[in-house]
Order: sequence, then structure tokens, then C-alpha cells
Amino acid sequence: MELAAIDVDYREAFENAPVGLAVGKRRVIVACNHEFARIFRGAIAEMVGETFERLYPTQSDYEETGARVGERLANERSYTDDRVMRRLDGDLFWVRVSGFTYTPELAHAHTLWVFSELDRNQQSGGSLRSTLTPRERDVATLLIDGKTGKEVAKALDISPRTVDIYRTRLLRKYNAKNTQALVELLLRG
Repeated sequence: MELAAIDVDYREAFENAPVGLAVGKRRVIVACNHEFARIFRGAIAEMVGETFERLYPTQSDYEETGARVGERLANERSYTDDRVMRRLDGDLFWVRVSGFTYTPELAHAHTLWVFSELDRNQQSGGSLRSTLTPRERDVATLLIDGKTGKEVAKALDISPRTVDIYRTRLLRKYNAKNTQALVELLLRG
């Protein structure tokens, strides 16, 4: 069968793609697919029309990331990184985000975003976080969420002393003077 003779339903392909897809206009979600809704634990109807801000750990992270990504989109039209994002139920998780702008002169005016959830054992890449081990990623995610060492230990079913070891390792690895500086580095990527 000739390729030209195949009838493709692009809307169905978008809706059922095996990666999360979202179309943005001025950082508002104007369309998303089923996998995007699954990743963020929501329904398409409750996401469309909302800003991407709901999906960031903090408002300042949303604003800082928007500025940094906007600059890159304006210059290169595309962007990829690994970052921590927030599901609609509040859980934080690691995701690989790739984006493209159709309007580099107004970087966020019309964008397409691809989201792939990073599981515990998948290596991240292309960012500061690319050297995190799976356990370091677990500890870092909970620290970003503002958990104390004891809360991290309880959530991961490890001792508080083990959490301290991982936190110290992360501080040294990223040359951060304290946990807050580490969190800021990880959020900036």
C-alpha cells in the first residue's frame, strides 16, 4: 500500500500518543492528550484552559523556568530538560520535558510540549540532574517538596541517618552550601 494512500487521523494520533502532549498558548493549556492527563493524574477537561503553573512545585519555579525556557525557545525554537513537576493530587515526580515554539518572536505564544515520566530506574539526561542515582532522585524530590529529613526517611522507609548521608552527598555533588541552595539548583536544572 502506498504511503500517500493511507488516511491518517491526526487528531486521534495526538489524543492517543504514548507520550504526554500539550499545546500551549501564552502558558495556558489549550489542548492535551490522554497520556498527559494520566501523567498528571487529572482529566483533560480539568486541564484545558488552565495555566501550566498548576503543574510546577512552586509559583517562583513556574516563573523562573518560564523566563529561562522562553529565552531558549526564542533563540533555538526548542528546549529539553528533566525536572520535578507536581501532579494535580500534589505528588512531585521527575519528568522529561521537550518543547517547541511556533512563534520564536513571542516564545510562549504558541507552543507544543512533550512530557515523558522518568521512572526511578531511568537515567535522566541533558541537565544538572543527569548524575542523580535513583535513590538520590527520590531524596531530592522529597527535599524539593519541603520534607524534613525525618519525613523523607519515613516516606522512603529508610533511617534518618541514611537521609543525612544522601543529603550530604547531594550537597557535595552540587557544591551547595545548604538544603535550600540544593533545592534551588535542582529546580533550575
